[in-house]
Parts: sequence; structure tokens; C-alpha cells
Amino acid sequence: MRLIRGVNQLKPLSSGCLLTIGNFDGLHLGHRLVIEKLAEHGKRLNLPTVVMIFEPQPLEYFLGDHAPSRLTRLREKVIQFAKLPIDKLLVVPFNRTLADYDAEQFIRDILVERLRVKYLVVGDDFHFGKARRGNFDLLFHQGLEYGFQVENTMSLELAGLRISSTLIRDALMAGNLEQARTMLGRDYSVCGRVAHGDKRGRQLGFPTANVQMFRKNTPVAGVFAVTMTGLDGNEYQGVANVGTRPTMTGDTQAVLETHLFDFNADIYGRYVEIHFKQKIRDEVRFASLSALQAQIEKDVAISREILSLSLPQA
Repeated sequence: MRLIRGVNQLKPLSSGCLLTIGNFDGLHLGHRLVIEKLAEHGKRLNLPTVVMIFEPQPLEYFLGDHAPSRLTRLREKVIQFAKLPIDKLLVVPFNRTLADYDAEQFIRDILVERLRVKYLVVGDDFHFGKARRGNFDLLFHQGLEYGFQVENTMSLELAGLRISSTLIRDALMAGNLEQARTMLGRDYSVCGRVAHGDKRGRQLGFPTANVQMFRKNTPVAGVFAVTMTGLDGNEYQGVANVGTRPTMTGDTQAVLETHLFDFNADIYGRYVEIHFKQKIRDEVRFASLSALQAQIEKDVAISREILSLSLPQA
């Protein structure tokens, strides 16, 4: 997969391409269905497959700090897309210029003249262009004019509910990691680089690997049983806290702190992935550090038990 930042960095595709467009936040099973359909048509037509995403996501541009919490940052999306059968991932900056694009202008200037799209696969709720006026019907009729086909991929459903990033976000916020896992097709996870902290965890006897969430809002908060990958091919078990550490410093932005069991290596600067298995409790403010330490001991015991039950049986 080739990562392309900006339409101007993409040379016009002389033979054309197959394309899908969206936020793809979380890259859940519904998104993967769209990608699979795109790949199937790509093989049949012998054309490259392209996924177009926006950065920031449109609602983040319009709503700022009031935008819904994000499931996956850009780098996390790139990591997940690299596992799927696509040729190019096109990241388009979402700014005032793009926000003011009329739907017809977007189709003509970007889809036709730059990408030379031959086949377009979109979700059943896809809207685009100024005032979100563009939709499947417009794409279908413009496709007849410009010579490209449009396929509408119907949404996947789970227990009668449409699988969506919003539903996954709601499940995570409610601590229902099992429901989120079912819709994602994998554990919810966060990627990031391990950074130096204030070493308070070490002072309490529970050293942590700290990862900045880099999100204005976070879809998970509290204490969780987790595993970590990305170090040496092994999966390490631990307990993690996502929050503002009210007993310690009362940070303004959420931090992900992970204590790994029976682990003592220096991993500062390493890029890791933390997989959320089960929520243990909400984050609370304790009256003293000793009370916090006692609770962490309980959290570690609970997490060990949860993770031991999830291990494959011999």
C-alpha cells in the first residue's frame, strides 16, 4: 500500500482507478466490507484500488473540541489499512477550500480529472460537498455523464443495529468492550510512542509505559485489563489507566498509562499498540497515595485473572 498525502501529490491515473471515500474511523467490519468489494472489482477490472480519507475528519474541522471522540488517529488508520487489499491510501487535508467545494465540483475536479475514477464504492449514508448536498443519487447521475459506475454498499447489522463508528464509540464509552470487539472484528486498541512521565507509578511500585492519546476526546476512560504488542513479537499482559490522573496531577489531557506484569525492560521511545480486553472500573480520585496504591494492587489482581481466563486452553 502506498500512502499519498494530498491530491496534488497524486499523479493523474492514466488508466483510472477504483475508489471509495469516507472517514473510516475505527475501520470496523462495515468498512472492511466496502474495502473487500473494492478489491474484488479491482481484480476483475485490473485497475488500482484507492481509498480516500480526510484529515482532520470533517466533524473535527466544523465542531473542534465538540466533535465526537475519535476511534483511530491517522497513524492508527494507516496501520490498519496496510493490512487490507488496497493499492493507495489518499489522505486529503480537510480545510476551508475543500469544505466550500460544491458536490459537482468535487466530482469533476477530483474524482474525474485527477483520479479518473472508473468505479466508485460508497456506504449507504455517504454525503459530501458543501452543505453535504452530494449523495449516492448525485454520484449515480454524474457517473452516467462522466463514465464511471457507482455501487452502494449496504450497512452490516448486529442484532438489528447498523454497525457504525458511532455505535462502537457508544459501546466503548459504556465500557462494553465485547460489543465493540464484535463490530470492529478485533480488540479496540491505541497506538503510540512510549514517553517519559513523572515516574509516580514507579514510586508506588507499579512502573508504567505512558502513551499520549493525542485526542481532543477519548472514547475510553478508566482502568482496563490490556495487552501490549509491538516490542519483540510477543504479547505482554498488563493493566492500564486512561484518564487525567486526578489523584496525582489532574492533567487536562488524557494519558494512557500501562503497567506490564513481570516486565522490567527499557522501552522508552518504542512505538507500541495497547489492546483493550475488559474494563475493570472508572477512574476516581483517592484521598491518599496509599489508598491509590492499594487499589492498584486490586486492579492488577483482577486484570491477571481476566487475562488468564482469556488465554487459549492447552
